[in-house]
Amino acid sequence: MGEFHQIAGYDIVAKLGEGAHSSLYAVRDSKGQVMVLKRVVKEGASQQRYLDQALAEHAVAKEVDHPRVRKTIKVIKQRSVIRVSEVLVLLEMVDGVTLEDYKPRTQLDVCRVFDQAAEGLAAMHAAGFVHADIKPNNIMVTEDKGAVLIDFGQSCKAGAIKPRIQGTPDYIAPEQVKRQAITERTDVFNLGSTFYWVLTGEHTSTLVSKRKDDVSIKSDDGGRKKLKPPAEFNPEIAPALSSLIMDCVQRDSAARPQNMQQVRDRLVIAEAQISRQVRGRVESEPGKAAG
Repeated sequence: MGEFHQIAGYDIVAKLGEGAHSSLYAVRDSKGQVMVLKRVVKEGASQQRYLDQALAEHAVAKEVDHPRVRKTIKVIKQRSVIRVSEVLVLLEMVDGVTLEDYKPRTQLDVCRVFDQAAEGLAAMHAAGFVHADIKPNNIMVTEDKGAVLIDFGQSCKAGAIKPRIQGTPDYIAPEQVKRQAITERTDVFNLGSTFYWVLTGEHTSTLVSKRKDDVSIKSDDGGRKKLKPPAEFNPEIAPALSSLIMDCVQRDSAARPQNMQQVRDRLVIAEAQISRQVRGRVESEPGKAAG
C-alpha cells in the first residue's frame, strides 16, 4: 500500500496507476462506496498547470451528465501555507479496460464502441465543451455500460485557443499543433485517429514530437506519411467504415464530418454494410461468419 493507507479520510483499496504528475487510487468512503481518486501534487511553480488540469477535469465533468462520460464527485484542495499544493479529484469508478487493452472481436464491435464514444462526445459538445485528448487510453470499455469517456484535463470550451500545444502526438489534430481554435471537429479527428489505430495498429500523425513535459512542432507543412485507408490493410474492413475514418482524419477540418451526429449517422450505414457482408459470407460458406 506504500507509506499511507488513507488519503483525505478515504481508505485506499488499491493503487491503479501513476503518471508523470499524478497518481490514481481506488478508494472507499465511510459508506463503502468505491471511487477513483486522482492525486496531483505540485512540487514547483512550473507544475501549476497540472493542478489546473485536475481542477479543469472536475469543472468540465460536473457540467456533463451522461452515462458515456465519467462522473466527477468532489474536488479537494490541500494547501501548503496559503497556496494550493495538492489537488484531489474523486471520480466515478469505471470497471473495465481502456480501448488500448480492449480487443474488439468483430467490425460490429468496433462500430459499437465507436458509436458510444461519439455519443459521449456529442453530450460534451452539447454542454459547450471539447474533450481535446481522445485516444485509446481515454476510452474505457465495460461489460455492462460499454464505452465511457475519461480524463478531461485538457478539455476546454468550444472555440478556445490554447496558450501551448496540447494533445497526444499520435492522435493530435493539425489545428491543435498550429494552436488554432479547438472545436468539435477536433474531437472528430482525435476519435477517427483512435479508431484508425484500432483497425490498423498504425498511427495517423507524424506532425509532432514529444518533449519531456509537452509537445513540440516537428512539421507544420503537411509533412506526414500518406495514410493508407484501413481497407487497404485489411480488405475485409467495410468500405463505409474505412471511408468514414479517413474522412474523420482529414487535415482540413471543413472536410471532416462536422459533428458527432454525422459520424453516428455514417456508422449506421457502415453497420448495415458489415451486416450484409456477414450474411453474404454465411450464405456462401455455411457455418462461417465474421463481423
